Amino acid sequence: MADFLLYALLAGLALAIVAGPLGSFVVWRRMAYFGDTLSHAALLGVAMGFLLNVSPTLAVTVGCLLLAVILVTLQHRQPLASDTLLGILAPSTLSLGLVALSFMHDVRIDLMAYLFGDLLAISPSDLYWILGGSAVVLAVVLSLWRPLLAVTVHEELARVEGLPVATLRMALMLLIAIVIAVAMKIVGVLLITSLLIIPAAAAQRHARSPEQMALGASVLGVIAVCGGLGLSWFKDTPAGPSIVVCAALLFLLSFAWPKR
Repeated sequence: MADFLLYALLAGLALAIVAGPLGSFVVWRRMAYFGDTLSHAALLGVAMGFLLNVSPTLAVTVGCLLLAVILVTLQHRQPLASDTLLGILAPSTLSLGLVALSFMHDVRIDLMAYLFGDLLAISPSDLYWILGGSAVVLAVVLSLWRPLLAVTVHEELARVEGLPVATLRMALMLLIAIVIAVAMKIVGVLLITSLLIIPAAAAQRHARSPEQMALGASVLGVIAVCGGLGLSWFKDTPAGPSIVVCAALLFLLSFAWPKR
């Protein structure tokens, strides 16, 4: 197997595995729009990385983490509804990133790669970053699985039981921010949340427990990554969108399969 294809496969599988349990929480808590806002802001992080002459991946990670903290803070202190606030920030940050990049005439940037991913162009350093970030997020999610599940099922009851609800909510937001920053290279800023949501939504129909749904979402994500890479390799289609198309087909097949 060619090195670049092996790097792409390992990176995609790592993201699919961690996106399963994390995407399940996104579906349960109806946080899809929150993920979209963070993913759109990733392009602003890319612009800041080039402007400050630092690694774009590091800049995107820091930017997504800061925006997650700002969003959580604003949701509790501003009079606007949450969906209105997210609807303002998502296109604003994306547009601001595009405008900032347009002023950098001395920097050559492949916008299509950042918007829709460039999985087959992953370098060894990118792979280490993706594997490390995915491993950290997966370890934290597994260690906080029960408290996060309790807060998701019933926040008031979890608060009565003594769980730090606000801290757990913030931790979940930060984990989503890290995954979005890590996934930018794979499926692009416009398609990141699809890999979180679609496999989890497909697995939800046939799962009998939260653990089954999380595991099923990871398995479907792995199948989507393998199918998307195969389609890209044999039919010369863009890798990121091909993965999302395969995930969407799996979602449709989940409805054709008899419900358990």
